[in-house]
Amino acid sequence: MKRIEEFLQFLTVEKGLSRNTIQAYQADLRDFYDFLSKATISWENVNYPLLVSYIELLRKKGFSSYSIARKVSAIRSFFKFLSGQKYIKEDPTMILESFRRERHLPLVLSVSQINSILENIDTVKPSNLRDKALLELLYATGVRVSEIVDLKIENIDIEVGYAKVLGKGSKERIVPIGKYATKWLKKYLENIRPAFNKGIDSKYVFLNKRGMKLSRQSIWKIIKKYGRKSAIPKISPHTFRHSFATHLLEGGADLRSVQEMLGHVDISTTQIYTQLNRKILKEIHKKYHPRG
Repeated sequence: MKRIEEFLQFLTVEKGLSRNTIQAYQADLRDFYDFLSKATISWENVNYPLLVSYIELLRKKGFSSYSIARKVSAIRSFFKFLSGQKYIKEDPTMILESFRRERHLPLVLSVSQINSILENIDTVKPSNLRDKALLELLYATGVRVSEIVDLKIENIDIEVGYAKVLGKGSKERIVPIGKYATKWLKKYLENIRPAFNKGIDSKYVFLNKRGMKLSRQSIWKIIKKYGRKSAIPKISPHTFRHSFATHLLEGGADLRSVQEMLGHVDISTTQIYTQLNRKILKEIHKKYHPRG
């Protein structure tokens, strides 16, 4: 475990990775460490056949190809670190086959479904008005749930209509808020948030009734609540992000602009939405073309 802790410290200090990414690395490496411990095998004695055995075990346990690819990626990075630090003589992952993650198309809501959710919120109740501002902002910006949880008052410019978001790897980006989100965010900040703040003087935008910032779990529950009201139960914060990106591309936005707003480092990550867009176009063609 000592080597894992050193590696995580390296990722934090040298690579500047986010807390969520570090936690994912930690969980994946601990699983592999437990596997080695049961077989009483040290890092120095890990070899290619052993790695293949571990991957086969993950498959038997029912892990998806996405999860396996992530775990393999974490192990690769870790052994590259061990090799670089001269803790091991050879990197056993050098000849390990690359595992491609299956690109499943994400769940995307239609514009009418989004409208149904957003318009089904009774804003008379203070917490509901906060929820309205929250969901409007999620859809207007496409930010990740972790980004909206940590969004601070100082990073919102209501007059200009922009928010400064701290994304993965502590990278900042500026995203437009849009007129609807601006309207409801202003109402929340002026009329609801001061009462929730309770003199704590919190720096975060979205608070619960005790004056603490909303947690990821709370936001999930809020989204599930309004999803059920609109008969759309299988949604998550990322559903708003996926819908944001897809609706922009359907409306004619260019891929680079969407990449910038989503905070994707690699444009290939954003291209999954063009795949989704092509799927929609194919369905339209099949439905309406005489020889579709």
